[in-house]
Amino acid sequence: MSKARYVHFKFLPMSLRVLFTMVLLVFGTGYLMAMIQVWESHAGKDGNPMLSGKDLMISYSGNPEGTRMESALRSSMADMLPDEKRQVIFEWLHNKAPAEEFEEKINPILQEHCVACHNPGANPHLPDFTSADGVSKVTAQDEGMNLHTLVRVSHIHLFSITFIFFIVGFIFTHAYVRPTWLKCALIAAPFVVLITDVASWYLTKVWTGFAWVVILSGAIMGLSFAAMWFISMYQMWFFKVPAELEDNEGKLPSLGS
Repeated sequence: MSKARYVHFKFLPMSLRVLFTMVLLVFGTGYLMAMIQVWESHAGKDGNPMLSGKDLMISYSGNPEGTRMESALRSSMADMLPDEKRQVIFEWLHNKAPAEEFEEKINPILQEHCVACHNPGANPHLPDFTSADGVSKVTAQDEGMNLHTLVRVSHIHLFSITFIFFIVGFIFTHAYVRPTWLKCALIAAPFVVLITDVASWYLTKVWTGFAWVVILSGAIMGLSFAAMWFISMYQMWFFKVPAELEDNEGKLPSLGS
């Protein structure tokens, strides 16, 4: 009984290799942009510009030492205000955000730099800075992402990342990699750590140490993507096929491929 076979890149039609190449180029660019977005969203929440485990702890479980406003102004919103005005807000927050100082010290800064976006008419998903009541919602202790936000982000993340790695993994199946278990591990790894990554978002609220699982999962996912991307691109255009492939017109039994 004949066994199913896979065909190496070098023996695929030129049009298919061009298609695979274009898909990998777009996915590679998109993955790079995603890494930059992760950095911009999380790095600096602990006051240090580098991304750390504490940054992720703050993002998912909150910051017992600070507020949502301070966390945002130290990370994703850091460039929205001059340093001296950020410091004014930090001092106000560290003094327990006294209401009597809001109109004199804080509201003029918010009106000049923040209210254009932070108002219900411009973006209903952002905190409302048009009133003291709206601002008070982000001056309370930072409790991280709420359950509603985590569920919304989780299903988007699970579906989109699965779609990406299915396509990249399918392209990678045409690569010649030995030993076989390594090829299979590279294909399977991102799907496994995708589950641990998303699960750790929730578990970090229970025990902050799970933030390091988020970092480890992201690192394994990125390394798997990079390995499959570079191996596939190299073997499509520069790889000299071994004799066992050349003699069989690029075909090998799927068991052990």
